[in-house]
Amino acid sequence: MSAPFVDWAGLMRLGLSTLRLPPDTFWALTPAELAVMAGVDPASSPAMARARLAELSAAYPDATPDKGDGHDGQD
Repeated sequence: MSAPFVDWAGLMRLGLSTLRLPPDTFWALTPAELAVMAGVDPASSPAMARARLAELSAAYPDATPDKGDGHDGQD
């Protein structure tokens, strides 16, 4: 399974140049917030199906203290 392509250069150009956001504001945005600011219609993207969510959850599991991953569960 390959990761979806993200046009980071394009997103940064949009946020930092076109929208003139300070870097800390740009990096604090959620994808949904950036989409709204960019004028993307949320209805134009299909909702994630349960199968895709399960696939992503398996590929990127949450870290837990009992897994011995060095993460203490605190953010």
